[in-house]
Amino acid sequence: MAASEPLSDRHVDELIRKRIAELEEIPFAPRADLPFIVADWTKTLRQHQRWIHLLPQIQPFYAVKCNPDRCLLRFLADLGLGFDCASSAEIQLVLGLGIDPSRIIFSHPCKAISALQMASSRGVLLATFDNSDELDKIKSVSPNMQLLLRVYAQDDTARSSLGKKFGAHLNTTHSLLLKARALDLKVVGVNFHIGSAAFDPKAFLTAARDARRVFDEGRELGFDMTILDVGGGFQDSNFDSMASSLQLAIEHEFPGWNVRLMAEPGRFYASSYYTLACKVISRRKHSSGGDSSAQVDMLYQNDGIYGCFLSRLTEDGSFAPTLIPVDKGYGVSRSQGRHIYSLWGPTCDSVDCISEGAALHCEAMVGDWLKYQNMGAYTAASSTSFNGFPNVYEILYVTPRLMSGRETWGEVPLRQVVIQEDASCN
Repeated sequence: MAASEPLSDRHVDELIRKRIAELEEIPFAPRADLPFIVADWTKTLRQHQRWIHLLPQIQPFYAVKCNPDRCLLRFLADLGLGFDCASSAEIQLVLGLGIDPSRIIFSHPCKAISALQMASSRGVLLATFDNSDELDKIKSVSPNMQLLLRVYAQDDTARSSLGKKFGAHLNTTHSLLLKARALDLKVVGVNFHIGSAAFDPKAFLTAARDARRVFDEGRELGFDMTILDVGGGFQDSNFDSMASSLQLAIEHEFPGWNVRLMAEPGRFYASSYYTLACKVISRRKHSSGGDSSAQVDMLYQNDGIYGCFLSRLTEDGSFAPTLIPVDKGYGVSRSQGRHIYSLWGPTCDSVDCISEGAALHCEAMVGDWLKYQNMGAYTAASSTSFNGFPNVYEILYVTPRLMSGRETWGEVPLRQVVIQEDASCN
């Protein structure tokens, strides 16, 4: 697996350089000044191999909101994943790919009535709740649903905290279960989510302990509690330690229990799937003297925080691009060696700053491109068209054909995961 990953990286770079060369042939076309994406399914497959190695007993339900790329969803479906959907549109997207509704969990605890009706009518029966009014809606619209009670969980170190918006506190769970029983609704388990991009392994220990308490409450009231959904929060950088902590927590709180285990990973699967290419559309050089001497030069690129870089604001994200110089043939030489720039998006908003100090290997010029890796999670999915800049990204796909000669990847046969044999995914 490790030996083949550089090969995949080379294919990504080849596609980027090929597309840049094509765009250089049409310099005045609007698309020549737009960012584009290269999607690499082999990186996502590597992440799945890590998941089944460290958390083999937990079935992942991919969080569609993270990246709803249809090609990615098809690929994950072929790997056997389920899908965590939070809206009617996400459910319809997944069902439109021919995925069975039994592989979907409607995981938003506060759902619109129309969404409840659509989901239940299409056969999506597993859903979450965390408040009394939600039970009334479910009873009136979709009483046949199988419900997970979402309990409060919190990792204070997570990049995006969810506990302040969702999750029933332990002093309310018993009354919620009593109401569900009075309404003759089916509560089949417990759900929690410690936060997006979590860092504290101990948060799983606390969440599992609280989930066990609610399991006991439910069973005492006669509910057939069989599902534990441990939510999301997984990321590449600390997956080993977080997975180990989760395993220990489940073994301690549910020893020998016949419980179906689920999770809702998003960025863990999607982050490395996209590599983003952005064009330098302008440059501002500061003079060497006066008050500006301490300032770094500025680069303006064709995507920013209103596009794929929103996490700069929402999660204090950091970005380290690689420069792809483009020779314009003007005979202008560029200085070599390390250069520091502040990076800015294309809008007229001064908050649109991507980095205050990005290091590049040589001087950057207008027309050059910047490559950003690990741009598949909460990027294009949350982009806007603010200031008139489009949020539609051309996506090129590294496909199985480029990996010809390999019959397996780890334990997964390639014939089970092939999407198609060209560089697009419709």
